[in-house]
Amino acid sequence: MGRVAAPCSGPGRIVSFLTAVPCLSCKQEQRRRRHQSAAAERGSRRRMSEQGKSAASTPASGTPVPGSDTYKGWLFKWTNYIKGYQRRWFVLSNGLLSYYRLNPPHLQIFSLFLCLDDSADEEPTSQSDHSEIQGTLKTLASKLDDLSTCNDLIAKHGAALQRSLSELEALRVPLEGGEKIKAVNERATLFRITSNAMINACRDFLDLAESHSRRWQRVLQHEREQRTHLEETIEQLAKQHNSLERAWREAPAHAVNTPDTPTDTGVRERPRKEEASDEDEDTEYFDAMEESPAFITVTATDPSQHRRSQSNLSGASGGHQDDNCSVSSNDFSGKEVQPHRKRRSNIPEKPNYSLNLWSIMKNCIGKELSKIPMPVNFNEPLSMLQRLTEDLEYHELLDKAARCEDSLEQMCFVAAFSVSSYSTTVHRTAKPFNPLLGETYELDRREEFGYHSLCEQVSHHPPAAAHHVTSQRGWSLWQEITIASKFRGKYLSIMPLGAIHLEFHASGNHYVWRKVTSTVHNIIVGKLWIDQSGDIDIVNHRTKETCQLKFSPYSYFSREVPRKVTGVVMDSDGQAHYILSGTWDDKMESAKIVQSSTRNSSSEGKQKTVYQTRPPKLLWKKYPLPENAENMYSFSSLALTLNEEEEGVCVTDSRLRPDQRLMEAGRWDEANAEKQRLEEKQRATRRRREASMAIDDGREFEGYKPMWFHKRMDETTGDLTFVYKGGYWEAKERQNWNECPDIF
Repeated sequence: MGRVAAPCSGPGRIVSFLTAVPCLSCKQEQRRRRHQSAAAERGSRRRMSEQGKSAASTPASGTPVPGSDTYKGWLFKWTNYIKGYQRRWFVLSNGLLSYYRLNPPHLQIFSLFLCLDDSADEEPTSQSDHSEIQGTLKTLASKLDDLSTCNDLIAKHGAALQRSLSELEALRVPLEGGEKIKAVNERATLFRITSNAMINACRDFLDLAESHSRRWQRVLQHEREQRTHLEETIEQLAKQHNSLERAWREAPAHAVNTPDTPTDTGVRERPRKEEASDEDEDTEYFDAMEESPAFITVTATDPSQHRRSQSNLSGASGGHQDDNCSVSSNDFSGKEVQPHRKRRSNIPEKPNYSLNLWSIMKNCIGKELSKIPMPVNFNEPLSMLQRLTEDLEYHELLDKAARCEDSLEQMCFVAAFSVSSYSTTVHRTAKPFNPLLGETYELDRREEFGYHSLCEQVSHHPPAAAHHVTSQRGWSLWQEITIASKFRGKYLSIMPLGAIHLEFHASGNHYVWRKVTSTVHNIIVGKLWIDQSGDIDIVNHRTKETCQLKFSPYSYFSREVPRKVTGVVMDSDGQAHYILSGTWDDKMESAKIVQSSTRNSSSEGKQKTVYQTRPPKLLWKKYPLPENAENMYSFSSLALTLNEEEEGVCVTDSRLRPDQRLMEAGRWDEANAEKQRLEEKQRATRRRREASMAIDDGREFEGYKPMWFHKRMDETTGDLTFVYKGGYWEAKERQNWNECPDIF
């Protein structure tokens, strides 16, 4: 509850109520009310109490109640820059403007509890609160005495000044001088009146503070209790949410759809809303896209066509009509080749360190995240280069795509791969280490899965990493990613800039796409959670075929499946061939379009395309997390192996980074000290490089030149990007790292 004194009566009262400022016609009434005795004020409180008891039957409008001197109604009040204007219940009664958060029925009980009874003023307060209030009033009284002394001095000197001016007026001076003396005399009089008014206003304020201090204290205590209760409730809800989500994921009923129960490509694909349904398997389901051009998908119901499509299904994942791939889509277990080396399956558990996030982040709003010195307490024991390598967790999708003869079907697997890279982020709210300039990371999985990967930090401001992957199973992938991030107060936006290139060796199909925006919510209050939103446009530059993927942002008010992804695969003429649907944290499916038509939408007044599709085929499904993953930074099975020590890697490899290694071992204090040392060493190296170039040949500093990548113009997209220039794997065979920088 808040209050603003606004005594007013007469014709201007309504205006005064809305602006909370006394009108000019009522200043005398205002001054009279300010000097009322304590007994008169207590009588006014009794009248307010009687009015409050009958206010429950009063309409919520700005009209006065018959027989009372009260106005009440809803108004919008400015609160802060985060919440903006909020609706509040205002009451103007006997010159006192009050506002409340509660609605009128609860308002009366709340008001009666706080201040409408004489006995409420006699409630005892704690000794500490009483001392604090008395100390404040004592300070105010002292300041008032000082003001009174100043007022007395002003009155004394003002009177002397007026006497002198009166004597000057009595003298014979020119007419112009007399007028000026008279004007000065009038100004001195106005100054003395103003100073008296000021001291009277200060005295009135002290009286008001003294009379309402106990009431304010009770309101403050109530607000503190409400805040504590709210925090406890939020904590309990967060725990319940985690338990329910874990139980749902572990439930036996959570399984992929079988051929006997075909579903549509959208609404019914995951029972997250826990909506009961009694429709049979022949029911047609519809899924309306939000963006234009909107479309609707309908599962084919023709009996003969249904039988033909059923005969092509293979396994629990479902088959694909016109499947030209030689491997079943359900053999993505990650065990195509028996591993030659046993990788680690756990890391030291995350210590329970407490840290006040707001104390660090409050001065960082609007700044570039990469330029903020952050302790390792907010990190996970992986670098950004290793997180970039995690895009390859579902590399088998590309192995399958390389064996597809149909480029449109190949596009479906490429789209599923682009979505699968986000599945590892759903529980990963910690920040990866910012790589040092020249830092590298290799991942050699040729013996197990036929590919090897190399990343290098090629720029520090802005931070940029180059990545190159070559697979013996018929594909190559390369990308340059620059991370732009902004802290917005309540959430953190991470915008990856740069293109991802994928080329298949046999066909020459060259696919290009870009990543969507990641958003970390509840930075200040509540449990952190991550959402992905935006569009991905995948283009096959050889055939001009496209795929448009839409990542729907999460909304509390939406009935859609959370983390939903939908898409359409089209040929070079813009004709749709496949509908894609799923979620970026669980699975993706494709459905082949057999017929399309146009339907008028009466609700939106525009036409929609209706696609009739065959039963969906499972393209990709997320692997379950390892046991005890919640205590190991929610790492996947691949992520647990990324920082595993290996022999023969480059001296700049992320596995050798000491602060990251210390953090993984749980020695966070030492890791923070080592992190500061490495960052200062990097800054000193840059200063020496700039000075050396200036002394040697007088040329302007051109910046850092990467070791394994160089900047070239991409012929496909026309972008200037860093591409692999070769030599790393040959240097590893020779163990020749002499040219590599000393960054650790």
